[in-house]
Amino acid sequence: MRDPDSYPERSRKRRRRFDDDDTPARHPRGHTDLTALDERAGVDPDGPPEGDRWSTWDGAEQGPTPRPSWVVTEHAAVDTELGVIKTGKEADVHLVERFVPGTDRRTLMAAKRYRTAEHRLFHRDAGYLEGRRVRRSREMRAMANRTAFGRDVLSGQWAGAEFAALGRLWADGVAVPYPVQASGTELLLEFVGTDDGTAAPRLAQLRPDAAQLCDLWHQLVDALLGLARHGLTHGDLSAYNLLVHDDRLVLIDLPQVVDVVGNPRGPEFLARDVRRIGDWFVARGLPEVGPATLLDDLRVELGMPPGPQASLL
Repeated sequence: MRDPDSYPERSRKRRRRFDDDDTPARHPRGHTDLTALDERAGVDPDGPPEGDRWSTWDGAEQGPTPRPSWVVTEHAAVDTELGVIKTGKEADVHLVERFVPGTDRRTLMAAKRYRTAEHRLFHRDAGYLEGRRVRRSREMRAMANRTAFGRDVLSGQWAGAEFAALGRLWADGVAVPYPVQASGTELLLEFVGTDDGTAAPRLAQLRPDAAQLCDLWHQLVDALLGLARHGLTHGDLSAYNLLVHDDRLVLIDLPQVVDVVGNPRGPEFLARDVRRIGDWFVARGLPEVGPATLLDDLRVELGMPPGPQASLL
């Protein structure tokens, strides 16, 4: 368990709630109560005495077991928002502390929130979604036509795909953040960083020496082989989708994860992932032989015959 004295100090003042502007107040168990909001006070009288909201653990889709000991599952826990870690085109990532008032049970998490239909920018998603299906033809048509409803369905698909992939990979020992829970288009994930709320740097921010570069490459190969064991490739791999914390490489941002066999363009996405990240390592001094053989190694792990590289995107 992390040392509670090392966490950012929480304000005792009432913070602005996540759902003040957009949705009715919510009970601790998650159901909507249209009478709970006291408009004169501007706060939810059923809200927690500390923090911004009750824990959303109860009723959420939960991560794989056995869970890490730092995961806070108590129903009395509350969440406090501590700031923005990253903004993106499809989702923003916030730093959230979940704690049980009056105890030392607390943890930091990364809250990844996919954008709504009005604010989300879908880009290059058609190729990623090949091979993914939803049950209802109405939803398939809405997704294809990019209606507001269709974009909301797509947003849920991105979140669901990332949560499912993280769960499978983490359970198999692949270096990804532990997926704590999924609730709609919000994912709560293991925070990769220090106890004071400082996020781990991205690989692109580092200037590794020769020894560290070699070690990071071997860690990356292990992670990509882990994806291949499940028939997957990242789909958008770059030095910006890899974190390095205490010399450990962690793979992040997996909403567009691609089923290499099920997606007709899967081999192309696989080849592009290898080319992009291989170019980064070679530019910093890694011998070219490593990236040159990686694609064949991944194809073998995927049960595909090694051979000429697929055309790159």
